Amino acid sequence: MSALKFLTSEQKQFWEENGYVKLINVYSLKEINEISDAYNELFERKRCENLAGLESAWVGEDMKKAAGYIDYTVKSIHNLQMHSAIFTRAITHPNLLDALEDSMDTSDILLHHTKAHIKPPEKGAPYLMHQDYHYFPHKKHTMLAIFLHLDDTTPENGGLAVYPGSHKLGPLTDYGLTDEKGDQYHYVNPEEYPLSKAMPVSAKRGEIIIFSYLLLHGSYLNLSSRSRRMFLLQVRAADDEPTEDVHKSPCQGLVLRGRNVHREATMASRFTH
Repeated sequence: MSALKFLTSEQKQFWEENGYVKLINVYSLKEINEISDAYNELFERKRCENLAGLESAWVGEDMKKAAGYIDYTVKSIHNLQMHSAIFTRAITHPNLLDALEDSMDTSDILLHHTKAHIKPPEKGAPYLMHQDYHYFPHKKHTMLAIFLHLDDTTPENGGLAVYPGSHKLGPLTDYGLTDEKGDQYHYVNPEEYPLSKAMPVSAKRGEIIIFSYLLLHGSYLNLSSRSRRMFLLQVRAADDEPTEDVHKSPCQGLVLRGRNVHREATMASRFTH
C-alpha cells in the first residue's frame, strides 16, 4: 500500500478494525460556513415550495416503538450537487478525496449519491440499526459513506450510533418493509441489534465520520432543543459494480478522483459533429 495521504496509521488501523473513523480538519471553518449557509438556504427555499415532499422519516410499528409513538419527523433533500456548486466543491475537496483514497485503498473513486437530513428539535426521527448495503448492494462492498456534521451532535439531539466492527459480519438479514407508496425502509432485527445497545458517536460541527456501508448504524431520537443537520456523501471504487439495478441518482458514476476504465464508451445521441 502506498503512503497515507490524510489518515494517520492509527486512524487507518481503527478504520479497518471498526468500520468507521472520525476525522477533523477536512474542511476549513470558512468552507464549513459556506456549506452551512448554502444548506440552510436550500432547505428554506424547498420548504416554501413543497414541505410535504421533504419528509423522510421511516414508517412502521418498529419505528413508532423506537420513537415512543411521538409525532416524529425528519426533512431530507437528495443530490445537493445539483442545487449549488458549493456542494460540488465539498464532494471534490482534495482533503476529503485524500481521506477516501486512504480508506478505500484506491485512487479511482466514483460518486454514488448525496443527501442531507435535518432532525428538528423535540421530535426529530430516529433511525433503526441498518446497513446501507440493502439499499444498493455491490459485489466488492467498497461502498462507504461520509457523514459531515453541520451541528455539534450528541445522542441528545439525534446523533449517530454504531456497532463497531459489525462490517465484518457481511450482509445481514433485512427486516425492512415497503410502504403504500412503494418506498423501502431497510433495517436489521431490532431485537438482536437494538439502537439502545449501539455505541454513540458524537461529533463537533465540521467533523466527518467515514463508515462502511456494511457497518450497522442508526441514530437517536432528537428530543433536545437543538437541530441536527447532516450532509452525506456515498462513494464506491471504480472497479466495483452493483448487483441490483436500484437507487439511481443524478451524477451517479461521476469520477471524483482517478479514472473509470470500466465504463463503456457510449454516445448520448445519434448526432455527431
